[in-house]
Amino acid sequence: MSSHKIAAIQMNSVADIAVNLREAGKLMAKATAQGAQLIVLPENFALMAMTEEQRVAAGELDGSGTIQDYLAEKARNLQVWIIGGTVPVLAADQRVFARSPVYDASGERVAYYDKIHLFDVQVNTSGEKYNESAHTQAGSSAVIVDTPLGKLGLSVCYDLRFPELYRELSAQGATLFAVPSAFTRTTGAVHWQLLNRARAVENLAYVIAAAQTGRHPNGRETWGHSMIVGPWGEVISERARDPGVVMAVIDDEPQMRLRERFPALQHRRLV
Repeated sequence: MSSHKIAAIQMNSVADIAVNLREAGKLMAKATAQGAQLIVLPENFALMAMTEEQRVAAGELDGSGTIQDYLAEKARNLQVWIIGGTVPVLAADQRVFARSPVYDASGERVAYYDKIHLFDVQVNTSGEKYNESAHTQAGSSAVIVDTPLGKLGLSVCYDLRFPELYRELSAQGATLFAVPSAFTRTTGAVHWQLLNRARAVENLAYVIAAAQTGRHPNGRETWGHSMIVGPWGEVISERARDPGVVMAVIDDEPQMRLRERFPALQHRRLV
């Protein structure tokens, strides 16, 4: 079978891990009831911290902890692949990695990716700014993982603005990308769909973009609009602003035919 059902989960996460895990569990159960074989959770799905200090304090040891154990249990019990958004995992220098773990349908963690590009920007002239690197340590490696749906390239949020990462993932054989995100409302309104569609078109790949949405207790407002994009750049499925599940059927046979008919990846030249 070349077709598969996938899901992106959209959440309005708060600063209470237990509340967020219950909500994620409900939405993942809904997705699997509809036949999802792979689920992508949004960035910071388990904790939209009130402060960066709270996020660091919630940092877990690699491979174990409340959030990671929960993801493993859900993957095993629901018998579904889960890309666990991001989880704060302790680094060596009083910071945390923004780690995106991948669990197979038996609950085994088979891969993880540490967010490479950190959001150190002033978003607008009114003073909305972020300094992610102050409390987050950047990753350094591109990661792909073999799944029943194909080779999956891992990325997180701000990574979307750096096409060279996706080119590297594509060169390693990726046919689909996971993009757990918490895009700001300000930037999302103008760039979110554009960037997801661009990454899909450039690489003739599927993009599964799971987002945070709405106003959060810490005052941050995220854009939502979780979507699944096809390899020709078409938005297959999208959810606007309310939390919920975005479902789509993807098919690798038409994708392979597209790549044969329109071999842009083979035409790439480095200059």
